[in-house]
Amino acid sequence: MSKSSKSDKILVVDDSADNVFLVKTILQEEGYTVSTAVNGASALAQLEISTCDLVLLDLMMPGMDGYEVTKRIRQNMTLPFIPILLITAHDSPNVAHGLDLGADDFIRKPVTVDELLARVRSLLRLKHSIDERDEIARLRQDLASRLTHDLRTPLVAADRMLLLFAEGALGQLSPQMHEVIEIMARSNSNLLAMVNTLLEVYRFEAGRKTLAFQQVNLSQLLQEVSQELSSLANQKHLTVNLDLGDDSGTSMVMGDRLELHRLFTNLIGNAIKFTDTGEITIRITPATPSDNCITVEIADTGRGISSEEQLTLFERFRQGSHNHSGSGLGLYLSRRIVEAHQGTILVNSEVGKGSVFTVRLPIKQ
Repeated sequence: MSKSSKSDKILVVDDSADNVFLVKTILQEEGYTVSTAVNGASALAQLEISTCDLVLLDLMMPGMDGYEVTKRIRQNMTLPFIPILLITAHDSPNVAHGLDLGADDFIRKPVTVDELLARVRSLLRLKHSIDERDEIARLRQDLASRLTHDLRTPLVAADRMLLLFAEGALGQLSPQMHEVIEIMARSNSNLLAMVNTLLEVYRFEAGRKTLAFQQVNLSQLLQEVSQELSSLANQKHLTVNLDLGDDSGTSMVMGDRLELHRLFTNLIGNAIKFTDTGEITIRITPATPSDNCITVEIADTGRGISSEEQLTLFERFRQGSHNHSGSGLGLYLSRRIVEAHQGTILVNSEVGKGSVFTVRLPIKQ
């Protein structure tokens, strides 16, 4: 048999010393690096210290059986994908439950050399394929992040130059030129906002986003955001109603103020953008002794969102059907910000009757 061209690391978990010795010998003969564990708890502890490329797991062990070990491995989001090959006796219960919990294949005792190695090679091919896919995705995201960052510099420069033109710093403009400059400035500003949003998305996805948590007064923050967006609402003759309670501390949360400002600017801005007539209502419900979350509701009287669109509204690059829909990143970024604060964001909407976006944030992290 051909030797392994790569020293893949395999963890063998079995309470039987004879079984461990047999499987370890077979795998080491093929060039694999093999470590062992005599029970489920020991296996999980080893994986926390050093990951592997494949787990060979005895299904029936005293204490923590293979089912529980499989479930815990799949629930551990800090681990990369690791294929799990269940090893079970011929008279053991059905292994379907183990496969449902996340195992990838199984083999019955007594194992034969050819079958064991064939299943090991198959699962290692799966592991390598997924690792390569993830690496390509990471490189693609890294490239996009770098390009986005590089795009931002000339856009900021263009924004400053257009502002100088509009202010007449480089000479008096005719009415026609002034109108053209304003159109160019709006387009550049929209593009810059899109690039900034995309850059924030890639920072979150790459795990490079660092949040600075502090006490944040949501009531004051929402008043601030509402004032900043009031001109947009006034242009559309929309009423913005604030039901924010008081500033006695009932609206305090631990959070990153800049990111929360970004979150609510996006949600309130969307409510104004997608509402042609009526009003926007922003409401805070304080936390209670039985519920340590503050609830913020942003309701509008816009055209509403269909039930089909609601299912994917917070996903990446999911644009709505509205003729003013943007890049499809704003609500995805909003969800990432809320989740980074250990909160939740939901939408309840009916076509023709408006939408209500509900954000729940814990008062403590």
